[in-house]
Amino acid sequence: MNRLQVAVASKNAAKIKAVEAVLEELEFDFALASVETDSGVAAQPLSQIETRRGAINRAQQALGEGMDFAIGLEGGVYELEETMYLCNWGALAAANGQLLTAGGAQIRLPEEIGRQLKNGMELGPVMDRYANETGIRHHKGAVGILTAGLVNRNEMFEHVVKLLMGQYLRHSD
Repeated sequence: MNRLQVAVASKNAAKIKAVEAVLEELEFDFALASVETDSGVAAQPLSQIETRRGAINRAQQALGEGMDFAIGLEGGVYELEETMYLCNWGALAAANGQLLTAGGAQIRLPEEIGRQLKNGMELGPVMDRYANETGIRHHKGAVGILTAGLVNRNEMFEHVVKLLMGQYLRHSD
C-alpha cells in the first residue's frame, strides 16, 4: 500500500492526536496534514444533527488535492428530556466520493453547565470556569472533567476515528 495522504480538519491537538493514534495503531504508513476548516454550524452546536453536519462540513473542506481522505471531528451538545448531554461526531470524506459518519460517547452535563449553554455560552469556556483551568478543549476536554480523567478528549475522538476507519476499511475492498 502506498503512503496514505490524510487530512485532519482541525488544528486542535486532541483531534490531531486522535487521528494519529488510530492510524499508528493500524500500522499505516501515512502523512498527516492539519487543515483549519469552518464547521459551517454554530460555534456551539446544540443538536446531534448540527454536530454531525459540522463534522461532515469539516471533512469535505479538508479533502484537498492528493489526499486519500480527510477526517472532520466535531463536539457538541444536545437536549434530551430536559437534560443537556455532550456528544461528538466524526466524518470521513474519501477521494473516491465516499462519505462516512459515526457518533461517539455521550454524557450528561451538570445542570449549571447546561443552563449556561442554553444561554448562548460555548462549552469550552464554560468548562474552563467550571474546572478552574484553561484550554480544556485542547487536551482533557469536558469529558475528561466529567469522567474524573478516566476518558479524555482525544480518547473520546479516537473511538469515533476507529468507527470511521473500520467503515472505510470494510468498504474499500
